[in-house]
Amino acid sequence: MEFLKYLGIGILILVDIIIIACVLMSSSKSNGLSGLVSGGAETFFGKNKGNDLDSQLAKVLKIVGIVFVVLSILLTTLINRAGV
Repeated sequence: MEFLKYLGIGILILVDIIIIACVLMSSSKSNGLSGLVSGGAETFFGKNKGNDLDSQLAKVLKIVGIVFVVLSILLTTLINRAGV
């Protein structure tokens, strides 16, 4: 049981690092006042909407976020059953 606990904590730390990296690598969605002046025409009908880096990072972030939640729940139940 101790091995699974430490393995889960190690994987959770790796998942945390991946989440932080994905958030830091993604570009900002806000245009500030320049988006207000130019109209922001490429917000919905932009070219290569699914192939750019931001969309790939968003997909990775969704998957890693789900892994984070599931792993956190599993580790919580494992640690509570072991009786810390």
